Amino acid sequence: MKKHNWLKTLSRFLLWSHVIGVVGFYLVLWLRSTPAKEDRVKRSTPKPEKPAQSSNNPLVSIILPARNEERNIRRCVESLLEQSYENYEVIVVDDGSTDDTPHILENIIKTHPQSNRLWVQRLRDELPEGWAGKPHAIHAGVQESHGEWLLFTDADTWHAPNALQCALTSALDTGSDMYSLGTGQELPGFWEKVMMPMAYLGISMMYPIKKVNDPLSSIALANGQFILIRRAVYDSLGGYARPELRNTLLDDRDLAYTVKQQGFRLKLEDGRDLVHVQMYHGLREAWRGWRKNAFLGSRGGVAFVILQLIGLPMVAIVPFLLPLLAWISRRGPVRGKVITSSEISAATLLELGPLLAYHISIDKELRVPWYYAFAYPLAAFLFEIILAQSAWRVLLRKGIDWRGRQYYK
Repeated sequence: MKKHNWLKTLSRFLLWSHVIGVVGFYLVLWLRSTPAKEDRVKRSTPKPEKPAQSSNNPLVSIILPARNEERNIRRCVESLLEQSYENYEVIVVDDGSTDDTPHILENIIKTHPQSNRLWVQRLRDELPEGWAGKPHAIHAGVQESHGEWLLFTDADTWHAPNALQCALTSALDTGSDMYSLGTGQELPGFWEKVMMPMAYLGISMMYPIKKVNDPLSSIALANGQFILIRRAVYDSLGGYARPELRNTLLDDRDLAYTVKQQGFRLKLEDGRDLVHVQMYHGLREAWRGWRKNAFLGSRGGVAFVILQLIGLPMVAIVPFLLPLLAWISRRGPVRGKVITSSEISAATLLELGPLLAYHISIDKELRVPWYYAFAYPLAAFLFEIILAQSAWRVLLRKGIDWRGRQYYK
């Protein structure tokens, strides 16, 4: 009898400790990741402002690195050439593409009415020693640019006509030295809808926008799909030629950290109505893309990654198993039960309530149907493997493959 009571007490303690942990986790996550009032999501597309005289508009150099982007390059470049802002240039850095990217760029130069703004720089496939591909391509593009402001963007983005005008106006109004926009994610397929909300959760947990925009916080983040930076600030830091930035695979986060560490003003705002992106097509692309960033992007080093590997199933998978446990408990004999089905049902409601509420709110932000919240355990399972594989490949120097190049080997 004493043994049974001891087991019952321990089981109840573990159950309700788990409930408190899960509820507390999502409450803290909600409070931590909710944007401050001045950083809240913009619900509508800002109206394009009437351009001022060119002498009052600083020249913006748009730097677009591209490597084997035949699927995306036309839409991206044409959207950049059709900006309402009147004083800018577009420099596409073709980073050793072996697909049809160079021919598409040549066709744009020949046929687009605004092609006088466009210049294509072609690099060899071989990287200089100590450089990663994207930092080297951006660095090469900056060397050929003339703008007072630099805009770094990606080939899988496309931009509303007023994107540059609105972003530059906001950067100037807020006194930002580096200004970045969160982008609208296009998620057409099942796997994109399953995985992106989980990735969004992880990013907002580790890099809450309130902390990113707080000059007193050391937390820094930018979105490499849209980064505006003052040329004078970029040059004073040494840009991507800076030793610690040359070979980074997290070029946006690490540049943002350097900017903030050196005392410059960093600002990250929502721009989902201005810039859109489709990062990955299908599970395989998403897997490889997140595997590249999962370990390197985790704050807190190896210890925090281990904590994530332990904690992720606890807060994202186990709550969905409680209904099964309650069903099993109801089918067993009443006498001798360690925990009653009523207790398990109550625990289930308490855990799934805040979990689903938080996940549905993320789905709403990403324009994902609400019922994908029930795919949360699947997403957690996938990211558990991705994070473990990412850590293993980096720590044991097994190599991260990206864009046909190997890193950390």
